[in-house]
Amino acid sequence: MVSKLKKIELPGESFHYQLAPLFRQDELQRIDLTEKDPKYAGVVSLLYPKNGEAFMAFILRKTYKGVHSNQIGFPGGRYEEVDKDLMQTALRETEEEIGVSSTAIQIIKPLTQLYIPPSNFLVHPYLSIVEVEPIFVLQQSEVENLIEIPLSVCLDKSNFHTEIIDASYAKNVEVPAYNFNGHVVWGATAMILSEIRELFSRLT
Repeated sequence: MVSKLKKIELPGESFHYQLAPLFRQDELQRIDLTEKDPKYAGVVSLLYPKNGEAFMAFILRKTYKGVHSNQIGFPGGRYEEVDKDLMQTALRETEEEIGVSSTAIQIIKPLTQLYIPPSNFLVHPYLSIVEVEPIFVLQQSEVENLIEIPLSVCLDKSNFHTEIIDASYAKNVEVPAYNFNGHVVWGATAMILSEIRELFSRLT
């Protein structure tokens, strides 16, 4: 599976847009990043074995004064000067947030970068895998909970819905989202997951 995924061309931004709110789709297509001077971040979409099947790790962020407060996302964070590149950022932050050693994580491939207007971050996601089930250790200051979702559930189109959520910029906003047994994944995380789902659909 890993070798095949590495060879598949990235589906790209069009699959991000499928999970972007309608008002955000037009904005994303018009944005000139050279004018925005965005901050940079790296995140890891981590696959791992558990109970005989593949799982994907998500985190529920702590409640804080910020645009991503109490949201479900992938582990990762902001680029620091100590990082040689954004891949190292993603691996370092993942190890800090969920305790999975960066040396144990195999990067399958970089995914399409994604700009997040509310926080002015340009996020670089990395589809990754570890060969054995990790022992997760959560960063108490930033991570409220670990959410483990079977890959088969993540890829199941029946889990795609329209949800009403409260965002940092508006209340009661209707957005496309994934609902995994009450865990609502929307925004940038859902957009990245949309590309991942398309990647896996091209395996066959």
